[in-house]
Amino acid sequence: MVGHLLEVKNLEVEFTTYAGVVKAVRGVSFEVDPGEVVALVGESGCGKSVTAQSIMQLIPSPPGKITGGEIIFDGENLLEKNEHQMQKIRGNKIGMIFQDPMTYLNPVLSIATQVTENLRLHKGMSKKEAMERAVELFHLVGIPDPEIRLKQYPHQFSGGMRQRVMIAMALACEPKLIIADEPTTALDVTVQAQILELLKELKDRFQTAVILITHDLGVVAGQADRILVMYAGQIVERGTLDEVLKTPQHPYTWGLLKSVPRLDADKSRKLTPIWGQPPDLLQEFSYCPFMPRCDYAMAICAEEMPPFFNGGRARCWLNHPQAPKVEFKKEVS
Repeated sequence: MVGHLLEVKNLEVEFTTYAGVVKAVRGVSFEVDPGEVVALVGESGCGKSVTAQSIMQLIPSPPGKITGGEIIFDGENLLEKNEHQMQKIRGNKIGMIFQDPMTYLNPVLSIATQVTENLRLHKGMSKKEAMERAVELFHLVGIPDPEIRLKQYPHQFSGGMRQRVMIAMALACEPKLIIADEPTTALDVTVQAQILELLKELKDRFQTAVILITHDLGVVAGQADRILVMYAGQIVERGTLDEVLKTPQHPYTWGLLKSVPRLDADKSRKLTPIWGQPPDLLQEFSYCPFMPRCDYAMAICAEEMPPFFNGGRARCWLNHPQAPKVEFKKEVS
């Protein structure tokens, strides 16, 4: 039996600020298998990107610090690696597609320089070999006239094309794992669909594992094998794609699903937002952090942090055997 490619165990990350210590990730654990797509879903500020940056050891220190846990990748604990050792892993064994390609791409360097850097660094290719590989990658990700485009600069590319450049860079060394952090942010829906379909095709072709980070459950519907729903730095629900989308167990997941617009919905029906604001991560939680925003909160929710119920599906007291039965209304399932 093939083991997990990635195991994150009880990850804890905090940031020291003028207001106090922000505990951004609180005991997060999950696994990713070879060739699997795992989606991290939740509102902005819930800890998705910080979890991804922790895997890549990209947490800025100061003010950030990984204070606990393990990140086992390909049998090795990444938290025991120094910066020199991590440089051999980033872009080589683990690729990352960042949220804003215009911010990530260097505006004063040609696209060719940026795409071939990893190839020359990790694969020892000559300049000519790296350029030939870059042309192949551009064909692969659907960028036309690659010989011409490689000589250009980031500002000469559209948002969708810049995202394709990022994907080409992430794939350059054929990594075992790709972390896609909001890969379709700020793209129109047509380009979003193209980028997601491209990721799916490349995953199937290279059997690369993917961690897909998004706030939009609609994005993961045709992409993910498993979904992890995050809230306040914790995973509050997890399961297969069908389990989470068809039989969600946590009120926060219900809220995320109800806020997804549907083409077949009555035009007069308004979206149902999740009222209130995410909690202040400066505080400790001895209770359910979603309790102040939950329509189904009970007395115990304000007194004690819920464990995982239903075989580890959801961290919610509604799943306790003695709790009143409340079912998700499948109006947007």
